[in-house]
Amino acid sequence: MLKIVTKTFQDLNTEDLYAILELRSEVFVVEQDCVYQDIDYKDQKAIHVIGYKNNKVVAYSRLFKPKDYFELASIGRVVVAKNERQHKYGYQIMEASITAIQSIFNESEIKISAQCYLEKFYTNLGFKPTGESYLEDGIPHMAMIKS
Repeated sequence: MLKIVTKTFQDLNTEDLYAILELRSEVFVVEQDCVYQDIDYKDQKAIHVIGYKNNKVVAYSRLFKPKDYFELASIGRVVVAKNERQHKYGYQIMEASITAIQSIFNESEIKISAQCYLEKFYTNLGFKPTGESYLEDGIPHMAMIKS
């Protein structure tokens, strides 16, 4: 069972922060073989949605109010540990993220920068592609919006 918690940067303890950064690095840098600057000084503005299984961080996303990242409210750094993906935790962390944006920021329109191969996943959550695909850190992405 996934336990999902939402925290501000100030509410994160060092164990949480270390586990989040470790998971993001494990997937985005090592698994996807992508060298990029993950620590971007945007975490301080973000709301962090953390999925725990047996007290271990296995799923995560970060949320931004409008104009803190995009013009619209946004969800980014959506990640699930490779050995936990069969449990559909990606859907759970995204549903919690969408709900948090609605309740914390009182926003219903959400923009994401999605890796192209995940288009169907995000479409199933109500996001629609907008514009052309583009490279972000060498990986094909597309802008998607949920209204």
